[in-house]
Amino acid sequence: MRRVYLDNNATTRMREEVLEAMLPFYKDVYGNASSIHQFGRPARKAIDAARIQVAELLGAARPEEIIFTSGGTESDNFAIRGVMQALKAKGNHVITTVIEHHAVLNTCKALEKYGYKVTFLGVDKYGVINLEELKRAISNKTTLVTIMYANNEVGTIEPIIEIGKIAKAEGIYFHTDAVQAVGKLDFAVKDMNIDLLSISGHKIYGPKGIGALYIKKGTKIAPQILGGHHEMAKRAGTENVAGIVGLGEAARLAKRDIPDESRIKELRDYLYKGITSSIEDIHLNGHPENRLPNTLNVSFTYLEGESIILNLDMEGIAASTGSACTSGTLEPSHVLTAMGLDAVNTQGSVRFSLGRDNTKEDMDYVIGVLPPIIKRLRAMSPLYEKGK
Repeated sequence: MRRVYLDNNATTRMREEVLEAMLPFYKDVYGNASSIHQFGRPARKAIDAARIQVAELLGAARPEEIIFTSGGTESDNFAIRGVMQALKAKGNHVITTVIEHHAVLNTCKALEKYGYKVTFLGVDKYGVINLEELKRAISNKTTLVTIMYANNEVGTIEPIIEIGKIAKAEGIYFHTDAVQAVGKLDFAVKDMNIDLLSISGHKIYGPKGIGALYIKKGTKIAPQILGGHHEMAKRAGTENVAGIVGLGEAARLAKRDIPDESRIKELRDYLYKGITSSIEDIHLNGHPENRLPNTLNVSFTYLEGESIILNLDMEGIAASTGSACTSGTLEPSHVLTAMGLDAVNTQGSVRFSLGRDNTKEDMDYVIGVLPPIIKRLRAMSPLYEKGK
């Protein structure tokens, strides 16, 4: 049986080069990076090199603007809680959107319990915010705007440059969860009025359990993990040297390979064309053009996405119904619901997220396997017969 992995937005397979870079720091280079003796110095040197690699991928002005964390979720929490606590005297209002990753949504909801005010902006049918609505939401108490760069479920890219300009004009910090965008889109934070940006290692073919938060020089932020003076006194705890080295190497390779995303986009479009040529009653979710090059989210009307996923899995194909962080729930996608999809299309959504290892032969396999699955499931669906 052929095995085809199309769930790269959930996690990616770590690259061999990344693993090789990490291995010495699990065995030979074991000193504490905060130690000044000969066992600690190589670890510190490796961390410094990785910080430069991540800064170069993000287009940051200075390596010291990169703070290593345990992943995207911690980075989001750190950015939002840290800024709101540091600037509480200025204001207690944060603006976000209804389609954010739960690392942002649940952090903002938690802040509300402590007296902070949160505005959740809506989106249009493609998942894009209204910039005029953002402007209207800003008040003299607003201290932070946190809006994701690209959506993890449908791939829609938000107008990040315009959002940054609005925030800067109002003297407000702007944070973006760029976990899905980094490595797929070419950009430089130093040119975009972004004050804070979150990334995660395992989304760019690096290790799990490591991430980073870009914090623009001069940004006021309160540390969330207290202890020693690690990470420029912003994030305490002995550094995960192997993970940091892995993230650095993954960042180096990602920057080098960004041009390859055009090939992945071609495969994505080839897959969609093949699916639509043999299956009817399909709805494309997300922006038709302005979305991540690897992401294809489609709804198969009158079916349950979970049933499709299970049948694909039996054929060796991995896909998902949306965010990996919510796959254990039976709740409909908050992203698709916010975009105005009805229950029929929301429940029947499947996300195919391609990666660097995918080939045209993989797409041909899916195109051949999927139609019989959909036909079989619809034959058993009373909703489909009633709808037709």
